[in-house]
Amino acid sequence: MPEPIPQEPHTAGGGRTPEDGAIAATGMGGAMDLATSEGETLEGPPAAGPGPSATPRSLWSDAWHDLRRNPVFIISGLVIVFLVVISVWPSLIASGNPLACDLAKAQEGSQPGHPFGFDGQGCDVYTRTVHGARTSVTVGVCATLGVSVLGSVLGGLAGFFGGTPDSFLSRITDIFFAIPVVLGGLVLLSVVTSNTVWPVIGFMVLLGWPQISRIARGSVITAKQNDYVQAARALGASHSRILLRHITPNAVAPVIVVATIALGTYIALEATLSYLGVGLRPPTVSWGIDISAASAYIRNAPHMLLWPAGALALTVLAFIMLGDAVRDALDPKLR
Repeated sequence: MPEPIPQEPHTAGGGRTPEDGAIAATGMGGAMDLATSEGETLEGPPAAGPGPSATPRSLWSDAWHDLRRNPVFIISGLVIVFLVVISVWPSLIASGNPLACDLAKAQEGSQPGHPFGFDGQGCDVYTRTVHGARTSVTVGVCATLGVSVLGSVLGGLAGFFGGTPDSFLSRITDIFFAIPVVLGGLVLLSVVTSNTVWPVIGFMVLLGWPQISRIARGSVITAKQNDYVQAARALGASHSRILLRHITPNAVAPVIVVATIALGTYIALEATLSYLGVGLRPPTVSWGIDISAASAYIRNAPHMLLWPAGALALTVLAFIMLGDAVRDALDPKLR
């Protein structure tokens, strides 16, 4: 039997389809609009014009976008900015001399003009606490920069070239990891007679670079296996260009995260060594020195220990919180 001829759909209003009614109602302009609409469907929507939304953000811009909305980053950043300002210009909030002492006022409590009281030598605790921020921030920043540069260079080169240099560096880092930090400081700094911060910074760089080196080595090994590095190598790019242009920007994020967290650790380590008597020594003003001196008067004058210890704890906490916020922003696996 012949197949039935399909009938066009009819409507109850006179046999025309809804499309016919729409075209008839709108006239020629409606027909052209309908054709244009169908053309957009076939050809796709028009390309978006140039603008911020059309350009994808990089890792760093995306991280900064997240950090600006992170209250932990904002609070810790404000605390760190305040510490840096009083480290550079302590006279802004403490105009006194931290070495000016009056034994007649030793161990006295808070007084007008001296909100933190006096220490065992009659020195103003408030002035010494403010001026002690310069030493701690200087040691932390310089030690972190030295450790980051030395560890990144050695670890990056070992991870990039591999072979004998990589094996040699791995054995060297194992040796340094086996040295306890505090015990190494007691041994190495006990023979140093300088009262400056540079022996302490040098000790931290000497024992701190293996951790950054391991991080940098792993990041470089991961980055050099990516397709864009292989393509640059196939196009004849030199080792220096591949390492500096392609690998370093994509491998430096973990180093920044670890260095930011380690900065607070180095500040605490300086205070620990100064407390033990092998770090900084008087007349240098340091929180560790003040804590060590106040430990003998903790029952009679607890304010001598409270303020420098509180400033040290707040500083270390601020840098650790900053490192955690940076880690959350730079690590895509945590998203």
